[in-house]
Amino acid sequence: MDTIRESVRAKYAETAIRLSQGGACCDASCCGGSDAVSGPIGAEAYSTAEIADLGLSLGASLGCGNPTMLAQLHAGEVVLDLGSGAGLDVLLSAGRVSPGGHAYGIDMTDEMLALANENKARAGVENATFLKGTLEAIPLAPRSVDVVISNCVINLAADKAAVLKEAFRVLKPGGRLAVSDMVEIEPLPIEVKSALDAWAGCVAGTIPVEAYRAAVLGAGFTEVEVEVTHTFGPGEAGLPAGSGKIASAYIRAAKP
Repeated sequence: MDTIRESVRAKYAETAIRLSQGGACCDASCCGGSDAVSGPIGAEAYSTAEIADLGLSLGASLGCGNPTMLAQLHAGEVVLDLGSGAGLDVLLSAGRVSPGGHAYGIDMTDEMLALANENKARAGVENATFLKGTLEAIPLAPRSVDVVISNCVINLAADKAAVLKEAFRVLKPGGRLAVSDMVEIEPLPIEVKSALDAWAGCVAGTIPVEAYRAAVLGAGFTEVEVEVTHTFGPGEAGLPAGSGKIASAYIRAAKP
């Protein structure tokens, strides 16, 4: 588990440095890699104008969808982004929960946190905070958050059940989970599932749709919905030839 976490951290630290130096966000070794589609997976889900208003670009997203739209955020709410990376979804969320609301992002990579805070300053957003931590030990109090979002990150965790239980812990009763993530549609060969580079690329850590649904239910959530949005086969999204299929999906749930 620690080996997987360190491999993922190192890959995203490298990506953050490349982004901060004006490089492109993605290759096949990170979520939303350019080998999957033209630009980040799910790029069409974002409003170009809204991102431009922040003074940013889709390079600030390494995700596979737009959970900020999926969550239907409202003014005054507190939202938490699991694995906030360069901060795009946090900064978009901050705008949607204003006035009176706040957006938190949690990330374990110092380089990504530095980049996120640079983007926050560039965008002039005040009601956003980036925290260092792991998804298995969120540094927030129980029942302190209205909405938990995540964009192509939970699949990177070795212990997804622990991540989902932490999300449940920090949510208020009646709170919502709105996640964009990658799932396994057809089994991947063992050599792919065990490759550390494929973990950072949002491939090796994918689990079947029903296993994902079971993990969300097991954490205590109800009203679980899983919507597969795009399916990728061999030669796409970082998959080698003859290696099964993965897909991007939206996962919604509620805390009773």
